[in-house]
Amino acid sequence: MIESKTVREWEAVLGEQLRDLRLRQNIDQRQLAEQAGVALNAVKNLEAGKGSTVVTLIKVLRALGRADWLATLAPPVSISPLQMLKTRSIRQRASKGKDSSNV
Repeated sequence: MIESKTVREWEAVLGEQLRDLRLRQNIDQRQLAEQAGVALNAVKNLEAGKGSTVVTLIKVLRALGRADWLATLAPPVSISPLQMLKTRSIRQRASKGKDSSNV
């Protein structure tokens, strides 16, 4: 069964993961903010689970070398060959002339 979390719980989980990643890289919040090109308060809010913008999240992930996390949010869509057959238009054949008896 898939665990269902509230928006606030997801913000807290994401903040904890970002803080853990930052600490494993031995970077303080001020350094991360400078590297990401965001305000110190933006990093603090993000790590505290108080919300942030998508732009800030992307910048912080890139600064931490984990922009690959973003690809897991929306993996590339692949279309199956069966689905392609279902959406393909029906082939139209050329019609025979009305006067086919003279051939």
